Amino acid sequence: MSEAAQTLDGWYCLHDFRTIDWSAWKTLPNEEREAAISEFLALIDQWETTESEKQGSHAVYTIVGQKADILFMILRPTLDELHEIETALNKTKLADYLLPAYSYVSVVELSNYLASGSEDPYQIPEVRRRLYPILPKTNYICFYPMDKRRQGNDNWYMLSMEQRRELMRAHGMTGRKYAGKVTQIITGSVGLDDFEWGVTLFSDDALLFKKLVYEMRFDEVSARFGEFGSFFVGTRLSVEKVPSFFHV
Repeated sequence: MSEAAQTLDGWYCLHDFRTIDWSAWKTLPNEEREAAISEFLALIDQWETTESEKQGSHAVYTIVGQKADILFMILRPTLDELHEIETALNKTKLADYLLPAYSYVSVVELSNYLASGSEDPYQIPEVRRRLYPILPKTNYICFYPMDKRRQGNDNWYMLSMEQRRELMRAHGMTGRKYAGKVTQIITGSVGLDDFEWGVTLFSDDALLFKKLVYEMRFDEVSARFGEFGSFFVGTRLSVEKVPSFFHV
């Protein structure tokens, strides 16, 4: 039996994708639309307070294409808090016009494929920064779920720890070339959702998503073992842009 990778686990993560019922939204009187937007902004203000206290983080993006219209990405210490936030959003007036499109539940994860010392990793500042991140406020976001293949000779889970560590090290070298240009948040979802990991990329240049993912396809760990779900890409919806985005 191959040795299982041990993980360091940080904040829980919810990717909540919605489509907007624009036809119904346009039938609302202006004052009701404005009240709904104000209520929504008050909810975001609560998220901002939580983020300033470093007890979680969030990102709101509008999605390009027909898969969804808007993404709420939420990080919190517990799964219960994610559920409370989802419920609070669903109770708003705006939620009457937000239709579920897709969701993904996971937890920020770091694996032990890289060598570790005797120090408690949860006390290392760099590790804590990665496990409990404040999400970047970049212009663009890209999210996709993925699995490791389990077929025939290409069964990731039958490889030895040494083989997997070497493959992941080479994979990481590709990612390092984009350091400072693309921020990557890896969340584990085994037992939590349909895929095994969620990958969220942040950048001010959307073309870098294409270049990074394409280049990584040539790493053996992706070429032999990568199975990918749907890709979602979007543009940041700042608080200042919310009124104009929902204006009709």
